[in-house]
Amino acid sequence: MPFSHLTDNLNKLAQQGLYRSRRILASPQGIHLQLGGKSAVNFCSNDYLGLANHPAVVQAFKDAADTYGVGSGSAHLICGHGTAHHALEDELAAFTGRGRALLFSTGYMANIGVINALVGRGDTVFEDRLNHASLLDGGLSSGAKFKRYAHADTAHLETLLALATGNKLVVTDGVFSMDGDFAPLPELAAVAKKQGAWLMVDDAHGLSVMGKHGGGLLEHYGLGQDDVPVLMGTLGKGFGTFGAFVAGSEMLVETLIQSARTYIYTTALPPAIAEATRASLHIIQTENWRREKLTALIARFRSGAEQLGLSLMPSSSPIQPILIGDSQHTVAISNALLAAGFLVSAIRPPTVALGTARLRVTLSASHEEAMVDGLLDALDAINGTLGQAC
Repeated sequence: MPFSHLTDNLNKLAQQGLYRSRRILASPQGIHLQLGGKSAVNFCSNDYLGLANHPAVVQAFKDAADTYGVGSGSAHLICGHGTAHHALEDELAAFTGRGRALLFSTGYMANIGVINALVGRGDTVFEDRLNHASLLDGGLSSGAKFKRYAHADTAHLETLLALATGNKLVVTDGVFSMDGDFAPLPELAAVAKKQGAWLMVDDAHGLSVMGKHGGGLLEHYGLGQDDVPVLMGTLGKGFGTFGAFVAGSEMLVETLIQSARTYIYTTALPPAIAEATRASLHIIQTENWRREKLTALIARFRSGAEQLGLSLMPSSSPIQPILIGDSQHTVAISNALLAAGFLVSAIRPPTVALGTARLRVTLSASHEEAMVDGLLDALDAINGTLGQAC
């Protein structure tokens, strides 16, 4: 039978503890979720500032739907680019301190489109070994020579850059999504300039969260457009909505409009999403207490986890992984946490390397101290029950 091997492949994934299943939510995205008729405190969402169901964001979406309808009807370059899109692009450019910004329908599409538009045959793309899959796929599909440097190792990167020819594009995550650590952006920017390369940063998990005003890892390090010519950010995480954008110079954005196939050949975001995002951007810029509270919750979780002897990874971001190792054991702990009323994702290969399965705890400004303490108590109890699992 055609594709008969697929059944065997699925069975092997299940035996190895790598089979993935979807959970069906019956509630809005937030801290309290309804799953299969039961409630759980959510510790696995990327809604870091609690904006996905914020009343002002929801109202902006409703009002825009009354004005613009639902679908955008076309690609941006046909008849799908509206006043809401254009206003959001202008505001994102100002927010990031860049010449222009360009909306994409998803972060995956943004990364694929940008890398393919900037490099090709005869060029070289350099990527951190722990980059997100969309960045890796963008580099592999571009036709450029593909080089991976050791995680956050600028010396290794510089060695590779010195041997390369053609246009050179260095690509990195800002905050790494599975470890929660920061890319060494000042050092990467210096090496890229020295070797005549452009630096592209995917700051999906840093924008809105890091920096005094939510400007992300670039604000955190005090870097500008000259240091990082290409900045990508997503809107479905800290912004609480959907989509993505790329910000940079006039030349960069015009190049992407003309050449990025994932921009040219896809339907534009619904205008109501753009208006909702404008509302969330306003909150990001004006309600600094959200970042301050999030920082305090991160410190509380790390302090409690260290007291319990849990295997934390070095992260000061809302992403707080607990290293377990074995995939099946990680799933067992995740299931036990859910039974105790806490939703925490089990992250397994191929998302992370073999033998490094982990619980990926993510914190939100919507959490309260009692929730963090409750999660720590549950981890402590499960740790004892399952035999030093963490």
